[in-house]
Amino acid sequence: MKEKLTSEFLGTYFLVFAGTGAVVIDNMTKSLTHMGVAITFGLVVMALIYTFGHISGAHFNPAVTIAFLIHGDITKREAIYYIVTQIIAGIVASATLLFLFGNVASLGTTLPSGTWSQSFVLEFILTFFLMFVILGSAVHGKAAKSFAGIAIGATVGLEVMFGGPISGASMNPARSIGPAIVSGTLQHLWVYIVATILGTIFAAMIYKILDDKKRSVQHV
Repeated sequence: MKEKLTSEFLGTYFLVFAGTGAVVIDNMTKSLTHMGVAITFGLVVMALIYTFGHISGAHFNPAVTIAFLIHGDITKREAIYYIVTQIIAGIVASATLLFLFGNVASLGTTLPSGTWSQSFVLEFILTFFLMFVILGSAVHGKAAKSFAGIAIGATVGLEVMFGGPISGASMNPARSIGPAIVSGTLQHLWVYIVATILGTIFAAMIYKILDDKKRSVQHV
């Protein structure tokens, strides 16, 4: 368990540090652009999955941990430890960015560009489909798991590219909690916690139903 939690801490730390750090750097230098930020998120997720996937499962996201819990791939005790570790790692990563650059761009805090309801629905949808990709590429028994990192990283990059200008494309409570707490930008944090958790719950439940039906058909 110690090795798993260490992996989750390091992975979540670097995900938040590099991803939200790209937002901060772009705000300071105007050199990365939104596309560069999206690519950064996608690449760091892909790299971290291949680095830590065989140790902890490479969750780095409380929503992913909840999906794995619903699917029966992790115990409740493990899930609690994972989620606490991920949130702490996100906060420490944001504190590092604050130390390095100051409170630039609210440290990459996810904020709605329009109404909170628009961002809520978008975060729900983005998280829903991300979880489907994760469950289908990294969990399913017949999945080509060697390509899971590419599939998941690409999905993250595409969703950040698409949803970033509207909601910030969090899909990850730890990614939103860290910058929001450290920068003191808490007014819309609940959107990125509730919407992502609901999205992952619906995705995991529907995926479980589809997977169970497929297994029952195969045994007929």
